[in-house]
Amino acid sequence: MGVGTSVLAIDAGNSKTDVAVVAADGRIVGTARGGGFQPPQVGVETAVDILAEAVTRALAEAGTDSVGHVSACLANADLPVEERELADALHRRAWGPSVEVRNDTFAILRAGLREDAEPRGVAVVCGAGINCVGMVPDGRTARFPAIGRISGDWGGGGGLAEEALWHAARAEDGRGPATALRETLPAHFGLPSMYALIEALHLGRVAPVRRHELTPVLFATAAAGDAVARSVVERMADEVVAMATVALDRLDLLDEEAPVLLGGSVLAARHPQLDDRVRALLAERAPKAVPRVVVARPVLGAALLGLDQVAAPTGVHARVRAHYEDGVSAN
Repeated sequence: MGVGTSVLAIDAGNSKTDVAVVAADGRIVGTARGGGFQPPQVGVETAVDILAEAVTRALAEAGTDSVGHVSACLANADLPVEERELADALHRRAWGPSVEVRNDTFAILRAGLREDAEPRGVAVVCGAGINCVGMVPDGRTARFPAIGRISGDWGGGGGLAEEALWHAARAEDGRGPATALRETLPAHFGLPSMYALIEALHLGRVAPVRRHELTPVLFATAAAGDAVARSVVERMADEVVAMATVALDRLDLLDEEAPVLLGGSVLAARHPQLDDRVRALLAERAPKAVPRVVVARPVLGAALLGLDQVAAPTGVHARVRAHYEDGVSAN
């Protein structure tokens, strides 16, 4: 594979990394999957080492050791200064002469925009955490720090699990209103009470990483009609719409038709209560917004951003999208 306008696409989330090598004609000639990308926990160089393991396998499959451009959409690249630091770290690996690093939410946004459309719209990602970005053709972007509570964030899969635990604990000891979460959460782990679950989590008998399993339990409890669980889901919808409308307003898109692309495991699951409320609130607060759920693998967005950067023909973009299938729901 000649280097030319070939692209190395990297989508690195907290739990996994997807890599694709895109030839100049749009063929996917190498792929690999690796571990999660968490520089705040392990440091930049160690985190990039984890990327390197997957990148090396993908490049080997493609029969090369470098490409024309590296397009990396990375979790935890929440601030521009972090994007620059990570771009420098990737540059030192010599995978390609040019490197562009963006927050991984931009991958969802680009994956949801058609090849013949202007780069105009907003994406909200609700997976382990929550984030939102937007862009318009003149180069302006809208984004949030998305670092957690210190930057005003609430929700995401991890936040929902924590909120469910909080309500269930208070229901069991009498500090809060009754909720079926006090039974459904411990029952998921085969435990008889919230006290037993609290003890198991505190002492490590239930690994902290397993807390994310409680998010689907929250949604199931809400779907069964529990008022407290439903209130948590409603608040999640409110947060999604708040971020989307602020981003639309910053980019002067509230008064014109613009896509609002919804991605990440929580939104892509299309939980009826969450999905319906997001759409209803958008219709009220941003009537011209067009919500769509993106279920394509985010590495597609990283690849398309890379092809944008090297000014690849539209047909090349289309070939890459066809490889990953059409992952955007129109509903």
